[in-house]
Amino acid sequence: MKTLAFDFSPYRLSGTVYGTLLNSSESLAALGDAVHQPPYKAAPKAPVLYVKPRNTLAGDGDAVEVPDAAAALQAGASLGLVIGRTACRVAESEALSCLAGYVVVADFSIPHESFYRPAVRFKALDGSCSIGPAVVPAASIADPDALPLRVLIDGVLAQSASTGGMRRAAARLLADVTEFMTLHPGDLLMLGVPHGAPLAKAGQTVTVEIDGVGRLENVLTKEKA
Repeated sequence: MKTLAFDFSPYRLSGTVYGTLLNSSESLAALGDAVHQPPYKAAPKAPVLYVKPRNTLAGDGDAVEVPDAAAALQAGASLGLVIGRTACRVAESEALSCLAGYVVVADFSIPHESFYRPAVRFKALDGSCSIGPAVVPAASIADPDALPLRVLIDGVLAQSASTGGMRRAAARLLADVTEFMTLHPGDLLMLGVPHGAPLAKAGQTVTVEIDGVGRLENVLTKEKA
């Protein structure tokens, strides 16, 4: 993937890409009593993050390989929060002012049931984090927590959700994350994937749409020999 560039500061997505687990209210509820059992022992009190390293990054129109060992990939759709200025211990009331803009993210992973210390081998596949097609300026989105979101498989609607279904809204998530770590210009933080992300197989086309932000499309292919 070429570095995603845009026409306003910080001008490109050049930092670290962070995913957020269990921000979907439905995803946490689906764990039921298991959230109080080992290895979890309790519901998370702080945001649960994971990193999508540089090898995972892909763009609109890029092919995404499905490993031979996996029958399908889970196609997680998320709003991406692009950091525009250094954010450290920001107040919720000021958090959105730290953003340069928003972007569509398709986070592909091998299906797995445990959210505890997510395995790198499930989440960090080459080309498994598609971002694009463009970053929309933050000022263009009146409310990032009220955006309809859809996933289509081969043009057929497979999931319909909203960014409003998250336990932590965008500003709250930014405030809570920057309480324990600094985010820098060019970093990207995913708001989180709605519960029930659909599965897609090699040969299928996955499209993620977020109203007002964009439409991202990728074709899944078999792993190259």
